[in-house]
Amino acid sequence: QLQLVESGGGLVQPGGSLRLSCAISGGTLDTYAISWFRQAPGKEREEVSCITRRSGSTYVAEPVRDRFTTSRDVVKNMVFLQMTSLKPEDSAVYYCAGDYFCSSSMDYWGAGILVNVSS
Repeated sequence: QLQLVESGGGLVQPGGSLRLSCAISGGTLDTYAISWFRQAPGKEREEVSCITRRSGSTYVAEPVRDRFTTSRDVVKNMVFLQMTSLKPEDSAVYYCAGDYFCSSSMDYWGAGILVNVSS
């Protein structure tokens, strides 16, 4: 069973950067697509990005496309979300999730990690 563990969150000032990491075990990036989602208090969960299995093609949601990128390290079996020019509205719990294909409903989820953008 796929297991995912997020790291790299925390408090950052507006305009700052953070890189979230998702460590994957129980499967490989050749088999699973990995997405990042986020959920802010009182808001619905939204998909932020996805990186496909095998080819590693990437998708980033339009609202953050000019500031966020996703990448992977197939040797370390990790996926990353690089976030720049952070805004207070980016504050949320960020989750990485895995499944065979990118979708809004993934089978395997990490516990989530808090990102707080505040001065």
